[in-house]
Amino acid sequence: MTFDIQSKDQNSKARTGVITTDHGKISTPIFMPVGTIATVKSVHQRELLNDIKADIILGNTYHLYLRPETDILQKAGGLHKFMNWPKNILTDSGGYQVYSLSERRKITEEGVKFKSHIDGSMHWFSPENVMDTQRLIGADIMMAFDECPPYPTDYQYAKRSMHMTHRWLERCIKRFDETEDLYSHQQHLFPILQGSTYKDLRQESAKYIVAKDMPGNAIGGLSVGEPNEKMYEITDMVTDILPKEKPRYLMGVGTPIDLLENIALGIDMFDCVMPTRNARNGMIFTSEGSINIKNLKWRDDFSPLDKDGTTWVDHEYSKAYVRHLFTVNELLAKQICSIHNLGFYLKLVRQATQHIEAGSFISWKTKMIDQLQNRL
Repeated sequence: MTFDIQSKDQNSKARTGVITTDHGKISTPIFMPVGTIATVKSVHQRELLNDIKADIILGNTYHLYLRPETDILQKAGGLHKFMNWPKNILTDSGGYQVYSLSERRKITEEGVKFKSHIDGSMHWFSPENVMDTQRLIGADIMMAFDECPPYPTDYQYAKRSMHMTHRWLERCIKRFDETEDLYSHQQHLFPILQGSTYKDLRQESAKYIVAKDMPGNAIGGLSVGEPNEKMYEITDMVTDILPKEKPRYLMGVGTPIDLLENIALGIDMFDCVMPTRNARNGMIFTSEGSINIKNLKWRDDFSPLDKDGTTWVDHEYSKAYVRHLFTVNELLAKQICSIHNLGFYLKLVRQATQHIEAGSFISWKTKMIDQLQNRL
């Protein structure tokens, strides 16, 4: 995997670049649509390719391990072939799902014992078998197994959790190095920086993972309930430590405003379920602000979803029509809004790229954030 920095903003840490793997090039900054269980919900792969123009999507190790199970993925030749996706895939490690299953799991030094949210059956994740699982999935970029502490959490718990994540990282790297790629493309491992909202722990964790000299680095444990200002503060601090010549991935973030603020702080990669989850509930993001398309005010508004939209749905369907689809519980409503929101997110990061290259990023970002705060 290579990462070539193309341009840098003179007034912030924002930069543009290109990550290259065996499945192609990824222009950064990039937003990765979340394909939790071998699908980006409500969106066809051809729409991801041709309309949204995604270079990379995310799969979830925990969910793929439970369904369809790794033996099916292996028989299919890996997740790329199983879901007919020709470009890049990143898989998370399942650490966030461990965090979210607080009533269904037990964490020890050896790993995590947890109950399936589907049928209550017992399962086991360790650094070693999470590496094996991601090998079987066939992701281009794999994440190390970590514990994501809740927010708020006390200092001593955050410290113990971080040190255990570091020890798990050692085991992940060892297992990764002992095993081979399965599907004729090279896989790459990113460590995850933890430490809750404590500056000294975040600094320690950043220095620890930098010393491992992996091809990229991820920041975990943010966007879990802490104030946005704290997220930005931590991100700003650790991007001063993480190497500039490697991609930086902020996990689980976030709103369109969060993307812009963190691009300014030197982040290259993002993922979040927000654009598709909100779409399925009738909330769409536009260049003029956010819209709850279910509201009565759109009943006879025949203007397009977004006059500056980039996907076919933005111009072919009116607000009134999409609102109607929601009122009659038509599945097409969720599909249209999901395509729109993902198209908006990808357009936003591409616009950021253009303004970084042109030297106008900060003034554009300020204007966009003012517009994005509107509730229409």
